[in-house]
Amino acid sequence: MDTTQQSDARLATTRPTDSEPTDSEPSDSELATEPVAYWTGVAYQDVIRFIRQRQAELGFTQPQYWILRHLSTEDLAADDGGMTVPELTGAMTSYLRPEDDIAGDAEAVLERGWVTRDAAGRLRITAAGDRARAELKSHAPQWRAEIHAGIDDADYATTVRVLRRMMRNVGSALV
Repeated sequence: MDTTQQSDARLATTRPTDSEPTDSEPSDSELATEPVAYWTGVAYQDVIRFIRQRQAELGFTQPQYWILRHLSTEDLAADDGGMTVPELTGAMTSYLRPEDDIAGDAEAVLERGWVTRDAAGRLRITAAGDRARAELKSHAPQWRAEIHAGIDDADYATTVRVLRRMMRNVGSALV
């Protein structure tokens, strides 16, 4: 059994369910021996799943939202010059998932009238697209509150600082 499997097996007996009190959490000394790569990976998968489910309930995908953000001068775009699908893909490369299809999502936002495409293939956000982007963005505070429930800002900030330190420790170019 590898370290991750051992961790799963050990914590499976101590991990609380919705009906169990939170005092069944593992101790600090037990948690300190847990593999960070496993837990950050599991957390990432669960948080992305949660966000994408909420977005799907509203009728859009996360990559569609990212496209709108990258094309909006009210958000990430420096100007209204638009971007091609390859440029959008390049801009999103650090957070795209293998299943994401930027070309397909670009077609979907084009069909919805949220973007236009010129003869050179440059996508530009429309007024309707910018309104949709703003409406979609308005849900983020509620989703963040759900994700952060029971976690105060100081604990969250400490968690992010610890993760950033670990990234520096392993030579990450991102921090």
